[in-house]
Amino acid sequence: MSDKIFAATVFTGSEILKDRLITIEGGSITAIEPSIRNPAIRSVSHIAAGFADIHINGGEKFHFTERAEANTLEDINDSCLACGTAYSLPALITSPLENVFKGIDAAKKYKEKHPGQGILGIHLEGPFISPAKRGAHLTEYIIKPTDACLDEIIRYGKGVVRMITVAPEVFTDKQLEMLLDSDIIVSAGHSNAAYQEACRAFGRGIHLVTHLYNAMSPLEHRKPGLVGAALDTPSVSAPIILDGLHCDFAAARIAYKIKGEKLFLISDALFTGRKVKSFQWGRFDACLENDQYVNSEGHLAGAAISLGEAVKNAVNEVGIPLQEAIEMATIRPAKALGLDRIIGRIEVGYPGVFTVFDGSLEKFEVLALS
Repeated sequence: MSDKIFAATVFTGSEILKDRLITIEGGSITAIEPSIRNPAIRSVSHIAAGFADIHINGGEKFHFTERAEANTLEDINDSCLACGTAYSLPALITSPLENVFKGIDAAKKYKEKHPGQGILGIHLEGPFISPAKRGAHLTEYIIKPTDACLDEIIRYGKGVVRMITVAPEVFTDKQLEMLLDSDIIVSAGHSNAAYQEACRAFGRGIHLVTHLYNAMSPLEHRKPGLVGAALDTPSVSAPIILDGLHCDFAAARIAYKIKGEKLFLISDALFTGRKVKSFQWGRFDACLENDQYVNSEGHLAGAAISLGEAVKNAVNEVGIPLQEAIEMATIRPAKALGLDRIIGRIEVGYPGVFTVFDGSLEKFEVLALS
């Protein structure tokens, strides 16, 4: 048995195709053929590979750091699916090491129960960060890396910890090499690195920043900082939060002109769906005000948008062509995680997991066919 779907416009991850019949067998795409609309076959106006959000903190109900459990990952996955995102990488922010390992256990349990589903692993956003650029992260949980601790995270988190955010300036060369030699994607973020320090880290093998402009040393004309190094280094991929609050849309336009295909989208949503109005985890607090989560210190504590809304803002506010905006939510994040041979494209052999939407970019839906 096979599933079929007709799409008027197909965003493959590298080009736009018109009027195609897509056939799926055993969960994988087996054919993409020119066709005409057939009333007997489901049809959609716009289809892309399943969107991938590689930085999200919570679902509609639960926050992963506060509740590092498998059912929180289920909540995140279900909430992402509801807003049109097929794949996600939940972040566990700076917290006690026992909570880090609890989160790893939760991810292992989730993957055993739901093999091959939308959770790609987890993102450790800390605790090896700079206090000066902690953002909303709590100072008391920031620690300096040790060889033993890094070794344990690498060993225990194998196959589950997909990405880790670090401030490279707090690492020794040996410690950075430990991470770079593992199968964990290393990202520079929550960092006060000088331009030279950041360039050195990029030269050693870091090819990703966590959220461009946010929680990193800024671009100044005499001190270009981590922002300047990220913009100045062609090999570095740069996710960006396009809610108009984490960075001005004009700054996003500048980044787009410089980074090109290395720029992609994340939500960094504290919670999805805007149903959680206030949140408290120890001294970490956040309230939803004017479509942003803000803590009692007045700092941004996470976004409220979905990846679909980020795509819409990329087109309508930043002026990015729709094809590129879709790539910024599909193949580009997949490449950043080294998963572009598995997800991110509509191509024979890739999963029959799609994000479908209309021309108004108002509604996004995940469609998984077998």
